[in-house]
Amino acid sequence: MTGTLTERRSGRPVGGDLRRRVVAAVLKRGMTGRAAALLFEVSEPSVWRWIGRYRRRGHLRDDPKTGRPSRTEPERERIFRLLEDRPDLSVRALQRALANEGPIFSVAALHRFLKRHGLQCGRRLAWRRKAAARS
Repeated sequence: MTGTLTERRSGRPVGGDLRRRVVAAVLKRGMTGRAAALLFEVSEPSVWRWIGRYRRRGHLRDDPKTGRPSRTEPERERIFRLLEDRPDLSVRALQRALANEGPIFSVAALHRFLKRHGLQCGRRLAWRRKAAARS
């Protein structure tokens, strides 16, 4: 077994490369779905789902995600401007500052927006880019 397989956390999506290797093992090398699941450390139902998807569509890409578009994205520049002007803002203070100028967002929506853009709040409430986002 390779180290990359065991490093994947349980419950996380499997990457396209691993999906392709699993499907190739079953369809091209004649491995059983159960054996491929054990070898690649994925669930057997996932193996069969990926094989079915490949046979029906000819690819393994996921369906596009459905859902509402983010309401915070159109306010991106305003949020960044507020954080630049006042880096000591807490999420609740950011929420109040945004509400004074326009639409009202929940604290959870603001947390998701900040996480999506690689921002985190430090202990002293100064906003900064995550180290991973810098590289």
